[in-house]
Amino acid sequence: MTTKFSFSKIENELLPGFRKKIGDAESTEDVKKFYVYTMQELFHQAFSGKLKLEYSDISLQPLQDQSFALSERVKERADFVVTWKNSDLSHVITRFTETSIKRYKHLEKNPAKSEAKIRM
Repeated sequence: MTTKFSFSKIENELLPGFRKKIGDAESTEDVKKFYVYTMQELFHQAFSGKLKLEYSDISLQPLQDQSFALSERVKERADFVVTWKNSDLSHVITRFTETSIKRYKHLEKNPAKSEAKIRM
């Protein structure tokens, strides 16, 4: 029997700040940036600081079928593979990703609001 790990505690810690940042995002680029920063913190906590995501290691891809991408550097690490297969990490990332994509699409449909905030 395989041991399953859960990262929902970390998710619950990060979620309020993430929602605030995403809600305050003024552009689609802000959404992408806040998403990456939150994923960096999630990985830092999930791997006890042993796996440090660089900014380019994860990206939000709202216009792709696969809505987020991880770099090969991360996907090839043995500790990542074991954790990915034996935990809810993929589900946690998916929930953050879905929230980000909803906000991204909202801002994309309403660029005038973003531009008005930027000019203020």
